[in-house]
Amino acid sequence: MLLVTGICDTGCFYCPLSSEKKGQSVTFADEARVLHDDDVINEAKSIGAKGTGITGGDPLKALDLVLRYIRLLKENFGAEHHIHLYTSTVDRKAFLQLQEAGLDELRIHPRFELWSEPEKIGLEKALKGIEIDVGIEIPAIPGMVVAIENLIRHADRIGLGFVNLNELEFSETNYRALRKRGIDNMNSSSSSAIGSEELAVKMMHLGLRIPIHYCSSAFKDSVQLRNRLKRRARRTARPGDLMTSEGTLLKGVIEGVDAKSAEECLRTRYEVPKKLMHFDAEKDRLEVASWVLHEISALLPFDSYIVEEYPTADRLEVEREKLPRGKRKMK
Repeated sequence: MLLVTGICDTGCFYCPLSSEKKGQSVTFADEARVLHDDDVINEAKSIGAKGTGITGGDPLKALDLVLRYIRLLKENFGAEHHIHLYTSTVDRKAFLQLQEAGLDELRIHPRFELWSEPEKIGLEKALKGIEIDVGIEIPAIPGMVVAIENLIRHADRIGLGFVNLNELEFSETNYRALRKRGIDNMNSSSSSAIGSEELAVKMMHLGLRIPIHYCSSAFKDSVQLRNRLKRRARRTARPGDLMTSEGTLLKGVIEGVDAKSAEECLRTRYEVPKKLMHFDAEKDRLEVASWVLHEISALLPFDSYIVEEYPTADRLEVEREKLPRGKRKMK
């Protein structure tokens, strides 16, 4: 996913975007901050991307940047690299520019205030002559059944290609707004909003011609995210990393000591191959193959751990286990 900007003037109360990105002029390719064009290409290569979703904020608040990235992705990965874009902006001129640049699919998220009166959105006029696939994508918000049904029926009448309904999710930035409107999450371990899935299923049985799709938060997490993690892990893992069934990486880690001395100790005293060790400058630690460190930790004079982390650019740590430590002093 390529977030080109966090800026948006739609003001959706349910927006789940993190505080790091919301309202900020920043660009991220998945979890990686983008400072150069190569950052976009490298992230796509690292996950074996067959396509790219461009999102925000509202990407059309940075239209020139969007057009550049569409062309950049097509030039590097070919015409078959499928690119779709989410936007709340309905602008025929911008749509024509996106089409000319090579966009494959447009997913429009109209302002929620207009869902009850979808004719005011202006889609039919704005899409005249647009040949790319166009549809609606919105969250299934409990309490907005009539408005959502009106919007879907309008999309069907004007001949849009699809409607995507996403399960409404709680985040750190929308939690209070959702609760204020009487929307609750399933439980303390789930971000899914009560009633969202039921609403989406009801909409899927309206009997209309337009295809209506539903994406649950569980599917995004358990299937889409896990598959992306696995693809990235396979391409970025070092010889000493172990990939789990969930796509995370297990690493042996030594911290709090001089990494160069620790590496020398492991190499000369315990004959650990150099390829199974790596100095992580960003985290100031020595990484060692987890199976090796697990076997020798009780002999070592420094703290060591088995760490599980995402293979993403931010390398979020999931869990760590402290290993037994020896008492011998390091010479």
